[in-house]
Amino acid sequence: MRSFANLSLERPLVMGIINVTPDSFTDGGTYFNQEHAIAHGQKLLEDGADILDLGGESTRPGASSVNPDEEIRRVLPVITELVKKGALVSVDTRHSTVMEKALEAGAAIINDITALEGKGSLHVVAKSNASIVLMHMKGTPQTMMNDTRYDNLISEVSDYLGLRIAACLEAGIGLERIAIDPGFGFGKTREQNMELINNLDFLNKHQCPILVGLSRKFGNHKPAERRLPESLAVAVKSVINGANIVRVHDVAETCDALAAIQYHKS
Repeated sequence: MRSFANLSLERPLVMGIINVTPDSFTDGGTYFNQEHAIAHGQKLLEDGADILDLGGESTRPGASSVNPDEEIRRVLPVITELVKKGALVSVDTRHSTVMEKALEAGAAIINDITALEGKGSLHVVAKSNASIVLMHMKGTPQTMMNDTRYDNLISEVSDYLGLRIAACLEAGIGLERIAIDPGFGFGKTREQNMELINNLDFLNKHQCPILVGLSRKFGNHKPAERRLPESLAVAVKSVINGANIVRVHDVAETCDALAAIQYHKS
């Protein structure tokens, strides 16, 4: 049976999001306070999260970058406490210094929107036992929505991820440690996001688990916190089309939705 970060992929895994930031587009600083973030992480575990994904830098379109030292200050105490509670922790960062400190604190997964292209990132992961999520992004969070043109969206996303997998293998990071994320919303329009969802099976050729981060990215006519129906719909559709891990804000509801389709499949 395939696995990722020592978790079986017999069923889809649910990754719960904790934004330890003042400016994320979905929760606007609700968990910027570290005690609130820790308590929220505990609740997500109780709700059924398999993995907790902590981020100290917002990567919404147009977001300002955060100094790695500040990012470390934000996330490290939260990682430490949640690991003590038995959580499997992922750190959402593109900075090698943050990766290193997070791994020392007990994080088991690096979730990198730049697919380990940052200075020193490949080395930090290669010398650890950590698993890695490689994501496709066109440009940077500041620029990614300025140009969303592709000659062939599916092939370009797949080719990029293939190159980053190759770079990991060359650095000594085994294929069994790698998952891939097509990067919904990162330099893609709503229509392109749907095209990726409908063609997720194309990414199976890389023989890596597929992670999708679609939570609250559909339903733009409503505030982010009211986009649960759309989030559940695209999460279920993605799993049906081959996703192995769903990264979400609404863990309990997503677990219920996925349990329902697993029931009907059987």
